[in-house]
Amino acid sequence: MDNHFAAVTTTNRIAHTVHGIVSAVDPANHAVKVLLQPENIETGWIPDAVLTQVGDLRISCPTVPGTHVVLQPIEGDGEHLVVTSVVYDAVVMPVVSPATGLVAQPGELLIVTGCGAPPQGNDDPVGASNGVAGWCHVTPTGVFLGAGDARLSINDGEVVISVDGTTASLSSAGLKLEGGDIMTDLHSLNSHRHPLGNQVTGGPLG
Repeated sequence: MDNHFAAVTTTNRIAHTVHGIVSAVDPANHAVKVLLQPENIETGWIPDAVLTQVGDLRISCPTVPGTHVVLQPIEGDGEHLVVTSVVYDAVVMPVVSPATGLVAQPGELLIVTGCGAPPQGNDDPVGASNGVAGWCHVTPTGVFLGAGDARLSINDGEVVISVDGTTASLSSAGLKLEGGDIMTDLHSLNSHRHPLGNQVTGGPLG
């Protein structure tokens, strides 16, 4: 037998990296079942090693059914696969940042939940997005995060919190509030009055 032919034959018998679509998920064990492509053959439960950290610090982000994933065979054994990464495709595209209006740029980290689940079938649409879900965007100029109408931005020398039209800004100049009131359980700064003898002063000025 020709040595080249023998080498090719041997190589083709070794399992290679493959793509697949997640068909089921077990969050408790961080495991998934995957439809291998293009044959569409479903695996058994296999480890989901995407975005995980095990030890004193633990990170868990179970992959959603319908997600396009990459699987690696352990020591070339096609019976022992591990999901090692996920990839965007023509159906599920990178998400736009609520802070910048752009997708994450090189050197940035963007985490957004509630984007809508990937389609389960060829004719299924992407799931509806959740407008009140949480998100976090780390950029070279600052950190931005929020949920629904609430937002927090941390920049060099300033922290800004905004909730539904009310904004509080903290900087070296002090604390500034716009569009709202400062209240305790008993008093409001906007309507607060100081008694003067038997009289009452006017409201706060400036």
